[in-house]
Amino acid sequence: MIDPFDPHDPSWTGVSPRLATARIALTAVWTALLAALVAAALAMIAAWTSFPLWSTAVPVVLALVVIGVTAWWAPRNRRAWGYREDADDLLVRSGVMFRRVVAVPYGRMQFVDLNIGPVARRFGYARVSLHSASTKTAAVVPGVPHDEALRLRHRLTELGESRGAGL
Repeated sequence: MIDPFDPHDPSWTGVSPRLATARIALTAVWTALLAALVAAALAMIAAWTSFPLWSTAVPVVLALVVIGVTAWWAPRNRRAWGYREDADDLLVRSGVMFRRVVAVPYGRMQFVDLNIGPVARRFGYARVSLHSASTKTAAVVPGVPHDEALRLRHRLTELGESRGAGL
């Protein structure tokens, strides 16, 4: 039996590697900013009181740990995402520890939504959301390259309209 979670299976389309890069970059920027603010506040407190000056290094060390964990996690998470267009439905897989495969029948799709924020636009990817009548079969695919997201939205909309005509 073929493992639906195998990232090397050619029948699955993976998401953009830029998704991991964007997640690492965002985490690094926000964590560094927060660490700098906390370190500055601790430095001021240490200057006015007997609070130890070495405590200003704690937020910096914590920030480095958070950035390191994100740099390890983001590529693994990106490889876990994928989708496959079958004859009757779209399969979406996700999860590193708790894996999930959702089959969204083309005839049950109500609409396909594309979301592109400023970071996604900068890194050239979009989030494709598939909505159906059931919340259990709704699915989201983050990090789809922009051109592929447009093609996928168009194709899924066409298939949804043609397969749902008898409902």
